[in-house]
Amino acid sequence: MKKVLLLLANGFEAYEASVFTDVLGWNEYEGDGTTQIVTCGMHKQLKSTWGFTVIPEIQVNTVDVSNYVALAIPGGFEEAGFYQDAYHEEFLSLIRQFDEAGKYIATICVGALPVGKSGVLTRRKGTTYHLNNQLRQKQLASYGVDIVNQPVVVDGNIITSSCPATALDVAFILLERLTSVENCQRVKSLMGFQDIE
Repeated sequence: MKKVLLLLANGFEAYEASVFTDVLGWNEYEGDGTTQIVTCGMHKQLKSTWGFTVIPEIQVNTVDVSNYVALAIPGGFEEAGFYQDAYHEEFLSLIRQFDEAGKYIATICVGALPVGKSGVLTRRKGTTYHLNNQLRQKQLASYGVDIVNQPVVVDGNIITSSCPATALDVAFILLERLTSVENCQRVKSLMGFQDIE
């Protein structure tokens, strides 16, 4: 089984997290059956940006990176405390461990910011939330990231994206990388995103 660690910071956006659970979950049951998602956080209970409460399966300090093939990080809101967890050294260290092991790291929106802060995107291409005077893109650039103004940017093992609207695209790219183009197309079709041929 290919396990994907869904790393949640307090204040995460529930929609951005749900695309990973849904796409990889559909693959587990209806695709090639090889993926499984495991939720992880810094606390025993987490609140999303809009107050949705989640109990992660494991804590950050118990993760054995060798058990996972990829890391998925949804974004969140500063007002909901997202950066308190996302910029914590334990959170950043886990990102570094996944990158050092050459594993995929898939982020949505400002989920790219802790990846940038961790140092693993330095001198690499990436993107993040692009509206509101490009504040978040400027923050990502301050970590030495080469900002690309595209909805989704893939640089080696790291996938970044510009906003919540790209969330499903990121999840499907990750599924394709972990399985195959054909399997990803099948899951998309079964989920109703394209006609089954």
